[in-house]
Amino acid sequence: MLPGTTPHQRRFDFLQLRQAPARVQGGWVRREEAIMGTAISVELWCEDARAGAAATVAVMEEMHRIDRLMSPHKPASELSRINRDAGGKPVPLSEEMLRLLQRALAYSRLSGGAFDISFAAVGALYDYRTGTLPSAAQLATARQAVGWQHLQLDSRAHTLRFGRPGMRIDLGGFAKGHAVDNAVAILKRRGIRHAYIAAGGDSRVIGCRVDGCHGDRQGVSRPWTIAIRDPRSADGVVAVLPLEDTAVSTSGDYERCFEQGGLRHHHLIDPATGDSARRVRSVTVLGPDGLSTEALGKAVFVLGASAGLALLAEVPGMDAVVVDADGSLHVSPGLLQAQDAACSDVRSDVRTQAHPQAQAA
Repeated sequence: MLPGTTPHQRRFDFLQLRQAPARVQGGWVRREEAIMGTAISVELWCEDARAGAAATVAVMEEMHRIDRLMSPHKPASELSRINRDAGGKPVPLSEEMLRLLQRALAYSRLSGGAFDISFAAVGALYDYRTGTLPSAAQLATARQAVGWQHLQLDSRAHTLRFGRPGMRIDLGGFAKGHAVDNAVAILKRRGIRHAYIAAGGDSRVIGCRVDGCHGDRQGVSRPWTIAIRDPRSADGVVAVLPLEDTAVSTSGDYERCFEQGGLRHHHLIDPATGDSARRVRSVTVLGPDGLSTEALGKAVFVLGASAGLALLAEVPGMDAVVVDADGSLHVSPGLLQAQDAACSDVRSDVRTQAHPQAQAA
């Protein structure tokens, strides 16, 4: 079952960045490391600098733990063990892995297979560093091993078996979102009320960005400001999200990609075709937890703007910003309704016009 959620109150700026908050010293603690093949960063407020530093260390330790558990590149990881053995026999699962696979199958059912962790059978054939594509014969063979319905998950026995030869799974579709959620739980247990955690395109904010905190007195309170990059310009921005207590996941065709034969080949694979999904350029999903936003973001990317936003409408608390294949901006109704009345002219235009470039103030 998918967890019940409640919509979060959000504000949304389509055309311009808000004034960036002043850089604050004092109780703000920051840490960044390279884990899970991406940049992991945490920024938090804590009056006790030592406690704040310890909290950031705890976050990074959790990120390393999940990497050891779910990396497809580490031979000793649980994921690697599953991919080695589940083709021949049921493989015992940890409680954590069982819960993740249950959620993965729930999102596969919800999305009609647009989200499918068994895409890995074809995904493994692409080499984005060298620009290598699979042959038509290789792709046809691998596609026979794709299909979430053939993942034989036994929740009572805590085992997984692959129902087709050549099957394998990849948790890259939501492992980072899960890691971010766990990090948030760690910080909350330590009494942290204001923080930002990011793992590549997945992030989550706790509370708000506050300047001049002291004891129980807080200074100026501002939302955390997260910008959505223009998928065709590394320095461009298509929208800005001022957020509080929200998870955000962005998937774009500009990461792990190469151009060949007039097409952009990237790592966001359509499980139905085994080829890169090309209905959109980027998808940003907002919601109450990172695992859900990451999984649904991948599904929306495959489905496209219209069908993807229709899917999100079935899940309470989810919103999205989609840049389609033509460069037009599409926004879920929840974000449109959350805009100030002064933005009514923008509301009528953003779904059909080419996406605007936002300028940093």
